[in-house]
Amino acid sequence: MHWIDPSCLQETRGTVTQFLLNPHGELDGFVLGKNKQVHFPPHMSKQVAKHISIGDQVKVRGVKPRSADIVAAVLLTSSSGVAILDEGPHHDGEKREKPHVEKRPMEATGEVKLSLYGPKGELRGALLTDGTVVRMPPPAAAELSGYLEPGAHIQVWGHGVKNQYGRTIEVDDIAELVDAESAEVPAE
Repeated sequence: MHWIDPSCLQETRGTVTQFLLNPHGELDGFVLGKNKQVHFPPHMSKQVAKHISIGDQVKVRGVKPRSADIVAAVLLTSSSGVAILDEGPHHDGEKREKPHVEKRPMEATGEVKLSLYGPKGELRGALLTDGTVVRMPPPAAAELSGYLEPGAHIQVWGHGVKNQYGRTIEVDDIAELVDAESAEVPAE
């Protein structure tokens, strides 16, 4: 999206409450307030991690896809005024390599807080109330959309990554919890 002039795009402001990780452990979005998803490409991950923290007030200029209420960011402005512009993954002439992370078996149980979408509005997963990001390919997510709606109680199994920004699981299997209250594990 580096060809879009961000000054002509609508501005959204808010407080960063949650980072979103892709399956490689890179930041590829965050949540503003309670439920506004902001998506940005993972080649911006290092700059975002350096200049934006949970609790920061940020400005976002981006586009809204037709099929989802998200912002696909073109320009992020940190609370200290640092501008992070999407100039494309190859703007400096170097090919960007995806980080190599060791994914390990993981599972999660919980309530869906927010459906998660890609930059074009394609359903890609969900954010659970405990902060776990659940990811799956768009065709599978579209087929299983009922499991990814806010308020759904699910259990997922797959492989994932965990780092200082959160936890993401690539779903191999998913189940809806029929009696969610009795299945929830009490907090210690």
